[in-house]
Amino acid sequence: MPTIRVVLFEELDGGVPFLAWFETLPNKAKDQCRARLELLGVQGHDLRRPAAENLGHGIYELRAKSRGVNYRMLYFFHGQRVVVVSHGFDKQRATVPPQEIELAMLRKRLYEGNSAAHTHEE
Repeated sequence: MPTIRVVLFEELDGGVPFLAWFETLPNKAKDQCRARLELLGVQGHDLRRPAAENLGHGIYELRAKSRGVNYRMLYFFHGQRVVVVSHGFDKQRATVPPQEIELAMLRKRLYEGNSAAHTHEE
């Protein structure tokens, strides 16, 4: 099974929301998030709970936990072989805040409109 290409959403000004958040995390949390991203790259659409969850509207959450803190990375698929990570956040409540889902949905629409302008690859 071919791996999935994982890219990060990039703003038109060159900012990468996921990286801005990721750089603030403790090292152990970074390791957990990296492991989940690698798993997503291997399993893609087949990734399920407890690692991932479908939030609806084409938006998914990737789940990581470190030292009692829940970390979430929202992503969406672009075709069958590309996944775009919109952004990450620390989850404080039982449900994902609606504004986080709305932000990912906006970025999905922007990406679909001009994927080349909104693709950041490491």
